[in-house]
Amino acid sequence: MKRIAYFLFFVVFSQAVCAQNWEVNTVRRINSWDSGFVRNYNKVVSKTAPYVAVGVPVAMAAVALINDDQDLLKDAVYVGTSVAGAVAVTYGMKYLFDRRRPYEKYPDRIHPFSLEDTPSFPSGHTSTAFALATSLSIRYPKWYVIAPSALWACSVGVSRINEGVHYPTDVLAGAALGAGCAVANIYINRWLNRWLFGN
Repeated sequence: MKRIAYFLFFVVFSQAVCAQNWEVNTVRRINSWDSGFVRNYNKVVSKTAPYVAVGVPVAMAAVALINDDQDLLKDAVYVGTSVAGAVAVTYGMKYLFDRRRPYEKYPDRIHPFSLEDTPSFPSGHTSTAFALATSLSIRYPKWYVIAPSALWACSVGVSRINEGVHYPTDVLAGAALGAGCAVANIYINRWLNRWLFGN
């Protein structure tokens, strides 16, 4: 029985070490993409992600109010609350898991191209990007909305690894959280629409 327990412990421990090495090696590889175009593209995408995620629903709401378009205002509320929900859940999880950033844990292997003052897991930029992309795609299921939204959200995730501030699992968890918040928000917004708009 002891041999089986030792064997299981060895298997679990070796898998955890391999998974960690895979993550660090992936971050290191993506962090080393340093051609001028790639570095500048990732920096711009990374820095603008929060502004785009907030700006799109705010712009939708402004246009809806100017044109007195209740349907567009409902869509703006849905998209905005999807992004807000993703932010709330993500930042709660960040402090729950309190994972150190790759450049903090491996300063000799990962170079930070930006510095962050919050924990690493999950990626907040990625979760808000995927919440925005998913909610827009649900409300406007056209290829010309889905394709650019998905490309932008994926670019945000990769840019965070390229910047050296996130592990792949941070980004994958952020993507799942953002998309999940947008899907869950479909049901929450049914109640919210009745409360805000009376229908």
